[in-house]
Amino acid sequence: MADRVTVIGWDGSPLTAAARSALGAATLVAGAAHHLALPEVPPSAERIRLGSVALAARRIAGHRGTAVVLADGDPGFFGVVRTLRAPEFGLEVEVVPAVSSVAAAFARAGMPWDDAQVVVAHRRTLRRAVNVCRAHTKVAVLTSPGAGPAELGLLLEGVHRTFVICEELGTDREQVTVVTSDKAPDHTWRDPNVVIVIGGPAAAVESGGWLAGRDPGAGPRGWTQPGETYDGPLGEGETDLLRAAQLARLGPRVGDLVWDIGCGSGAFAVEAARAGAAVIAVDRKLDACARTDAAARRFGVQAQIIQGSAPHVLENLPEPDVVRVGGGGAAVVSAVADRRPQRIVTHAATRDAAELIGRDLTEHGYDVECALLQSVELDTRAWTETERSVAFLLTGDLGRREAPR
Repeated sequence: MADRVTVIGWDGSPLTAAARSALGAATLVAGAAHHLALPEVPPSAERIRLGSVALAARRIAGHRGTAVVLADGDPGFFGVVRTLRAPEFGLEVEVVPAVSSVAAAFARAGMPWDDAQVVVAHRRTLRRAVNVCRAHTKVAVLTSPGAGPAELGLLLEGVHRTFVICEELGTDREQVTVVTSDKAPDHTWRDPNVVIVIGGPAAAVESGGWLAGRDPGAGPRGWTQPGETYDGPLGEGETDLLRAAQLARLGPRVGDLVWDIGCGSGAFAVEAARAGAAVIAVDRKLDACARTDAAARRFGVQAQIIQGSAPHVLENLPEPDVVRVGGGGAAVVSAVADRRPQRIVTHAATRDAAELIGRDLTEHGYDVECALLQSVELDTRAWTETERSVAFLLTGDLGRREAPR
C-alpha cells in the first residue's frame, strides 16, 4: 500500500506550497494529460494517465511509495476523493482543494450560485440531468464526453433555456460562450466544460437564503392546495384528497419527468413540479392549458404545456418516469403503458371502468392496485355535509420487472 496519498485540486492557478511539497516527494503521480505535464511533477515519478479512477486506485493501493492524484477543481466535490476513499482500496487520503469548476464557472458568469442545482451528466444520467434543467431556473451541469452541451440542447427540445458554456476552465484555452439551448447542438464543444443552464419563471427569493439549491419548503404548506387556489372549478379527477393520493402513489422527485395527461386546472401539474420534478402537462382544451400556465406562474414552478388530444399527442414526447392520466380513459392508459413508465396513476368513476383499465395494465406487465376513495366535506359550523366524492384510484407499478431508467 502507498505510504501516503495526497489528492491535489488544480484550478489553473499556481500550486500552493503544500501541493508543491507533496508533488516533490511523489514516487507515483496520477492525473489527466495536462496535469502530468506540469513542471512540478518529478521526472522520476511513475505516471498514470487518469481514466478509470477505480483502476488508478488499485494501482495506488499496490504501490510502495508516496502517491499524488491530480484533479481539476475541488476533488471532493463530485470528484475523485469519493472513489479513492472507498473501503475496498484501504487508502488514507489527504486533500489539497482548489476552487471547484462550478464555482469558477459562476464566477466567470458573474452570478451567485447558492440557489443553483448542480448535476453531473454522464451517458447514463443525461436524461435525469436534462429533467432537472427542465424543472429548475438555474442549474450547473458538469458534463462528460457524449453528455455535453450539444446533447443537453437536443434533449431540451421545446423548452427554451440560455446556456453559459465554460470550456477548459483554468487553462490557456479557457472560453466562455453564451448561446440559446436550441443553438448548442450546432457547435462542437471542448472537454472538460461546465454548462450553466438558465431560464423559466423565477420564484421570488428573499435575499440571504439559508439553504443551497432549491428550498423544498418554499411556498404554502401541503402536498395539495385547496381547489379555490386554482381559479375556477376543478374536474372530477382533481379533488384535493384524490390529488394527494395520486401524488403519494407516484412520488415525483428531482430528476423525474412527469406526464400529466388531461391537466385540467393545472393543480396536479403544479403540485408535482413543487416536488422538484419536471412536468409536461397535456390537455386538448385551450382554456385548460391557459389555466395550467397561469397556475404554474403563480406558484413559481416550471411546466411544459402542450395542447393536443391523447394518445396521438404523446408520440413525440420524451420518455416519462411516472404518469398521471387525468382524462382519456382506458385507451390513453394503454398508450401510456406502451411507453413503460415506472408508475401510472389514474381514476375511474365506475367499477366496470376500473376493471377495464386494471386488466389492460396487467396485460402490459404492471402490478395493479385499486382503492375506492370516498371523501365527504363538512361545514364545521353546523357539521353538515357539503360535498361528497367517490372515485376508484388505480395504480400500475412495474416494480422490479424493469429497473428505473
